Amino acid sequence: MGLNERQNQILNWVQQEDALLVEEMVARFNVSSQTIRKDINQLAERHLVRRTHGGIAPVSSAENLPFDHRQFLNSDAKEAIAADVAQVIPDGASVFLGIGTTVEYVAKALVSHRDLQVFTNNLTVASILGNYPEIRVRVLAGKLRHQHHDLVGEETLSGLRQYYFDYGVLGCGGLDEDQGILDFDPEEAAVSRVLVEQSRHSLLVADQHKWARKAMARVQPFSAVDWLFSDVLTESQTHLLTAHGVQIKLCA
Repeated sequence: MGLNERQNQILNWVQQEDALLVEEMVARFNVSSQTIRKDINQLAERHLVRRTHGGIAPVSSAENLPFDHRQFLNSDAKEAIAADVAQVIPDGASVFLGIGTTVEYVAKALVSHRDLQVFTNNLTVASILGNYPEIRVRVLAGKLRHQHHDLVGEETLSGLRQYYFDYGVLGCGGLDEDQGILDFDPEEAAVSRVLVEQSRHSLLVADQHKWARKAMARVQPFSAVDWLFSDVLTESQTHLLTAHGVQIKLCA
């Protein structure tokens, strides 16, 4: 059974904080403490949050949420972002689709394109596009991360460096105004870092909830990417990205 909308919001919120108290959640959602404690129980049972005295905290800054839960989190925003990315990528292009569930939405949005050459280390992307023989797909070698359905490690990085793609599409674990683009694991951060270096046009896809998330591995400064596709940005975030030369596309 999936999470309800309030539980999704709690899950997004706690990933941007060191801890949340029951009283804070009661005030924000205008529900009883009993209702919030039921939400906490369900989130904790799925290992999506860590219980603390009086509330909850993120599970870890070194590990992203399990794939099966990230896949449907903020799905409307991810679909809108993917649709706009697909409009930028022309038929006949070479594309690397990286790690993350938003990138998987991009793969779904590309299925009507013609003569694409798609490279990926994302096994869900390969599975999606494997149903469309007019799209050529090459999966890079690497070490399988079972929980996240992707491949990482030195073999993956070596494979990436053999190519120079027209477009590289990358997701991220977090966005930080000082540190730039972040991820949860150094190996996934390394893949995204090389992806940016090996792409003529780098397209970062990230919804509003990625800001201030407690990811710890640095990927690239904002100035390294060409585009950010997102759903909502604050005025200060917009000014920051523009100052770093990033083109912004807000997707609704």
